[in-house]
Amino acid sequence: MAELATIARPYAEALFQVAVKGDLKQSAEQLDAVAAIAANAQLRQFADSPKTEAQQVFDMIAAVVKTPLSDSIRNLLRAVIENGRLAALPEVAQQFHALVNARSGVSDALVYSAFPIDAAQLAVVVESLEKRFGRKLNASVQVEPELIGGIRVVVGDEVLDTSVKARLEQMKVALTA
Repeated sequence: MAELATIARPYAEALFQVAVKGDLKQSAEQLDAVAAIAANAQLRQFADSPKTEAQQVFDMIAAVVKTPLSDSIRNLLRAVIENGRLAALPEVAQQFHALVNARSGVSDALVYSAFPIDAAQLAVVVESLEKRFGRKLNASVQVEPELIGGIRVVVGDEVLDTSVKARLEQMKVALTA
């Protein structure tokens, strides 16, 4: 959704400018927690009700978050709620992470695997992926049994697919051509 990205960008940039003076990691963790809550459909339905006041929505989200929120996150949350942009909060978090990663020279990598990968195996995979992509990677693993074997790696808009499923698809195309 380009529209959501456009709405989220100023919020993410403003938070980044404030957070860069403080603790970026803490701001990112708190923003992730608030964004996860804001992604809840029932909460958004409650927030969108004309009977609900902005302070009620803010209080509910602040009560659900397990850690106390910093002033910058509280201010962001108030601004987002008052402007009716609660649905954009997950996108704000995503863009904030992109800004943090760009500043630190790290990219997020999502590794899809047919089987769970332990920490030692992931370290070896990440090391070779960092050489392949030419930058430091912050990897997370998602299990997708339909890959049959191998892995598929997504770094930004780049995809490296070495899964058995992809190879079978390539063979199918070659045989039917």
